[in-house]
This record gives sequence, structure tokens and C-alpha cells, in this order.
Amino acid sequence: MRSVAARLLSKVRLGEGGCWEWTAHVKPNGYGQIKVGGRPQYAHRVAYELARGPIPEGLVIDHLCRRRHCVNPSHLEPVTQRTNVLRGASAAARRARQTHCARGHVFDAANTYLARNNTRHCRACARTRTRRRGVSCASA
Repeated sequence: MRSVAARLLSKVRLGEGGCWEWTAHVKPNGYGQIKVGGRPQYAHRVAYELARGPIPEGLVIDHLCRRRHCVNPSHLEPVTQRTNVLRGASAAARRARQTHCARGHVFDAANTYLARNNTRHCRACARTRTRRRGVSCASA
């Protein structure tokens, strides 16, 4: 019986940018899957653990190459779930990278406040909205 490492490497093709593209089963979420001890595991996690050891408690594996089907251990980094999400392309990640509001005002300590749901808002735009409603800023 072949080792897990030999089975994993037999299902890899060298891709662009040095990626090791997973050629076996890929789940609908884009991640490769391999059975280890009869149980399905994510291929990138298995590759990381074979090359680098256990994934530290509380961390997830981030694909530095942004390709979910890549299993190259040098493209994988253990990070917090928050870091992984913020490095991505989701709406939350895009908003977190914004340096200015939609009207061009800078998001800095003086011009930014956090709403109850932890989203950033522009104070300059809030003052403009308040004025348009006919309410003075002192009473708002």
C-alpha cells in the first residue's frame, strides 16, 4: 500500500506560478479532497501537515497563491480565520481595504466611526445627511 505522501503527489500536476494543481476530486467549493485513513480530508491541509507538521490550534490554511486547488506547501500559510478572510476577495475583505468612503473622504480616526454592527462610517457624509434632513448637528 502506498504512503499518503506518494498518493498525494500522484494526484498533482505542476501549474503556473509554481502551483501544485490537484487533479483528483475537487469539491464544489474548489478545494481538493483525499482520503486519509478512510476519511475525506482537504488535500491542501494534508500536504501542509506532511511537509511542515501539524497546523497550529485555532489557525486555518491560507493559499498565498489564491488558488484553492493548489497543494504546494510553500504556497500555504497558517493564519487566523480573520486574516484569511481579509486577504480574500469577499465584500468584507474589499470593505476592510477601503481607505476612503464612496464620496472620497478619508477613513481616518477623526473622520470615521463604527456603527453597532462594527462597520465603518464616514463622519463627513453623516453630517451632510443630517443637514439635508434639516436637523442641526447639535441636536443629532
